[in-house]
Amino acid sequence: MAELHVELVAADRKVWSGEASLVVARTSSGDIGVMPGHQPLLGVLKPGPVTIRTTGESGGGTVVAAVHGGFISFADNKLSLLAEIAELSEEIDVQRAERALERAKSEADAAAERRAEIRLRAALASAR
Repeated sequence: MAELHVELVAADRKVWSGEASLVVARTSSGDIGVMPGHQPLLGVLKPGPVTIRTTGESGGGTVVAAVHGGFISFADNKLSLLAEIAELSEEIDVQRAERALERAKSEADAAAERRAEIRLRAALASAR
């Protein structure tokens, strides 16, 4: 099976690294799916969930992360996701994110509301 090497890096840490068969992310041009052999690309990441279909010795799985802006770059079967903020879905406390969403709605804080919604979508997507 063809693979691409993926690096998901936030400003403060390496979030995830490994082999994948498909990565889906939101860019300023819309959602994009990157598979091995994709044309080289450089784009702006928009806030949203990133889904990584992993490959490996133990079989394929799915990694979901909440990403809050950054850049995506692909060349030579290497995909780099350089995010301002990124959290793996299993790192997200759903109850805390729900409280943050309610607080943001009550304070009419659109940016905080969007961040909380993205975190919830990522956490719930991995639970499926």
